[in-house]
Amino acid sequence: QAIDALRAEWKPTPQTSDRDLFDHLRARAPDAKTGGDSPKTEADTSAPHPGAADHRLRETYTVAYIAHAPLEPRAAVAEWKDEKLTVWTGTQRPFGVRSELAQALRIPEERVRVIVPDTGSGYGGKHTGEAAVEAARLARAAGRPVKLVWTREEEFTWAYFRPAGVIEVASSVRSDGTITGWEFHNYNSGGSGIRGLYDIPGQKAEFHQARSPLRQGSYRALASTANHFARESHMDELARVVGMDPLEFRLKNLKDTRLRAVLEQAAKTFGWGANKPSPGHGFGIAGGFEKGAYVATCAEVSADRVAGKVQVIRVVQAFECGAVVNPDHLKNQNEGAIVMGLGGALYEAIRFDDGKILNPRFSRYRVPRFSDAPQLEIVLLDRKDLPSAGAGETPIVGIAPAVGNAICQATGLRLRALPMVPKGLKV
Repeated sequence: QAIDALRAEWKPTPQTSDRDLFDHLRARAPDAKTGGDSPKTEADTSAPHPGAADHRLRETYTVAYIAHAPLEPRAAVAEWKDEKLTVWTGTQRPFGVRSELAQALRIPEERVRVIVPDTGSGYGGKHTGEAAVEAARLARAAGRPVKLVWTREEEFTWAYFRPAGVIEVASSVRSDGTITGWEFHNYNSGGSGIRGLYDIPGQKAEFHQARSPLRQGSYRALASTANHFARESHMDELARVVGMDPLEFRLKNLKDTRLRAVLEQAAKTFGWGANKPSPGHGFGIAGGFEKGAYVATCAEVSADRVAGKVQVIRVVQAFECGAVVNPDHLKNQNEGAIVMGLGGALYEAIRFDDGKILNPRFSRYRVPRFSDAPQLEIVLLDRKDLPSAGAGETPIVGIAPAVGNAICQATGLRLRALPMVPKGLKV
């Protein structure tokens, strides 16, 4: 009744729509940042100039905004007592939310307590305290505890998204498969994982910050998913140009022993090369790294160009993050990341027009279903000689390029935009 009693009036100004998004991002990226949010985004200025090349390739890859889609939308309970505030809320950043509350309500931080109960998922999407601030203001005005829960539509509309991005890659390669040049530009999505581990002289990677038309923020693996999708897709394209097996091509240009190890283990377990692709049936491979961990993913895909259907049949993923402490939990992290990554790889995208979100509910926003889940096999490389690293993010970066490479092998179609088949496979 209170909401119905309000009548809001405002004068809108024209805003960007999803159909214009990628041109908008490129046009509004005035400065290149070689630092980004990754320690390995600088150009390799000490390396010699690239040698002669027999082939050159230049391609553009795009990544849409996607939502975190947590099981539990933002929610909070706030209570004032003796001029002190206690808030129960599902956040990944309680001390940051405490600071937000203190600033919004103009009280000292020592008078604010934030309690985090069991939370219905976050994936990097619950770093801010909007619901906590709303509940606290309402509780202060009402003089009693207040519980506030965002609707699903509010969660989709007012929460921040994984950044969209445009990635341009230019490369050169000799006929024997030696990569001689690499230039990589990421517009807007971020610098995490932007610098690859392939042994390429004089390679250059830059992150260009742009003015995003939608609110954006942290998401599982940050921009590593976008950067790995572009890099590992481009590696497959180069392998095809020179007529080499994708695994052989990667290993030829790779000295990093840890990335080589996961690629070789994933290929061995998957049976890479044992089965030949056929029309509508393909295999793909991708490798990656982030935050001290290494991953390689092999995917088997069925793609029906007539029906427009893509089905990921089987995935083998090899993962190494130093010494393994809890193998069961580590396998669970990998399995969950793969299924989550399938959403952004194949279906998930925020649609918007003139600033308005067009698909703010699950009936319009496609997330992975049980029927989408492939047969999964996780292989852990236990490096007891190395300190343990995290495993909550890196396992998600390999699935999109592996599936894209498999689709290309099955159909001959190279899909360079995430999601790849939001409305089915188009002939």
